[in-house]
Amino acid sequence: MKLSKNDRDKIDIADDNIFYREPRYVHHLSDSFRTRLTKLYDEYLLDHYVILDLMSSWVSHLPSNIRYKKVIGHGMNEAELGSNKRLDRFWVQNLNKTQIFPIEDSSIDAGLIVAGWQYLQYPEKVSLELSRIIKSDSLLIISFTNRAFWSKAPNIWTYSSEDQRIEYVQSVLTSNGWRIETILNEKTKDKKLFGFYSADSDPFFSVIARNNKSNN
Repeated sequence: MKLSKNDRDKIDIADDNIFYREPRYVHHLSDSFRTRLTKLYDEYLLDHYVILDLMSSWVSHLPSNIRYKKVIGHGMNEAELGSNKRLDRFWVQNLNKTQIFPIEDSSIDAGLIVAGWQYLQYPEKVSLELSRIIKSDSLLIISFTNRAFWSKAPNIWTYSSEDQRIEYVQSVLTSNGWRIETILNEKTKDKKLFGFYSADSDPFFSVIARNNKSNN
């Protein structure tokens, strides 16, 4: 998939480091979304995995009862990443400026991106770099909803429908060495008034892919 300059443009053109300079110790996703995400990770991630939590923050949404071999984090705010107890190590990097990761070839068993893809201006370069570091036939799980810091999201995301966003993620991945395994498009509900009724909450979208490159 080829993106135009307009596709990559966004409202707030200031350096992303300014926007993410102050830590935000809040949940940007609903309770039901986070619960569904953790359940998904529990289904796919094994305890002997080395996991990359790309575009992470102060939480990783991993199952609390599983200790993985290693969890490597990346994000834009050092304080948030330092507060994330699931990370064994982390680094800070603006992926809209440089897309080369400080990680060895074929060293990752599973890559995770949650509520992050919508800020990538060069997703094809990021997906290619992920195919370098993630083992052949291993996992990439990209999850998102209909929330975003809209001033920081490129036009390709902001002006697309929910279905178009799924197609966009899928198209970029398949064009850059990934095999789509599963696409999830689900409704979630949050309990209200002490659990007496529920209301629609953040929809749950996830694109699960396997590295189709022979890089081992």
